[in-house]
Amino acid sequence: MSVGLAVLGTAWVVGHGLQMPIEQPATGSLVDVVDTTPLTAPAERASGRPGGKGAAPVSVQPDPIWVSRISSRTGIPVVALRAYGRASILAVADLPDCHVGWTTLAAVGRVESVHGTLGGGRLLKSGRTSRPIVGPALDGEGGVAPLRPDAAGVRLHGDPTWDHAVGPMQFLTSSWERFGADADADGVADPTDIDDAAWGAARHLCAGGVDLSDGRAWARAVFGYNASDAYVRRVLDIADDYARAAARR
Repeated sequence: MSVGLAVLGTAWVVGHGLQMPIEQPATGSLVDVVDTTPLTAPAERASGRPGGKGAAPVSVQPDPIWVSRISSRTGIPVVALRAYGRASILAVADLPDCHVGWTTLAAVGRVESVHGTLGGGRLLKSGRTSRPIVGPALDGEGGVAPLRPDAAGVRLHGDPTWDHAVGPMQFLTSSWERFGADADADGVADPTDIDDAAWGAARHLCAGGVDLSDGRAWARAVFGYNASDAYVRRVLDIADDYARAAARR
């Protein structure tokens, strides 16, 4: 699982086992309001170098006109929106039954790291952050289970004693080993690169063959990403805001 930097908002009555009815938008279909899958803007596909584990066979580029327009409407940085759009396009091809949309990924990215700008940093054109984004030490304090790092985790965050989530989508090393992938075909699956991290987040949310067009399945998937009812509520609210802003004429 990934670990968010903060728990936002008030508790939402999803329930840890989702035993209570999920709050859904008035349309009755979560995907109608929150997700726009498949991404309707045309995509450019360019040949890319062979990548590593989970690599995309080609570099998928969302339509730059779409990126510019939606970035202007939502305030999402262009580099981040490109990553979310790319992940949505890849999901249509590789995870067609999941229906994970760019708005859900963008909402997760907003909560986890303010789209890679947390702490005054910024996203570089490469998709990497201008300064490392490292979550709090998972040292057992504050109700968080203690977690020791492995060698790969130490290389990412530099702490030999406690593990940390890293990057704009806040992946633990163990989660990245399972869901990490090379989305931009640069030959490296890197959790500190928002292009790869957004695709890893999509793969995480889609784990187990879930269909995120179903409200309960969507909530379970987001809860699985960060086990907090308040987190699920916050992601839903932000994704809904992004979808409504993008739909404005």
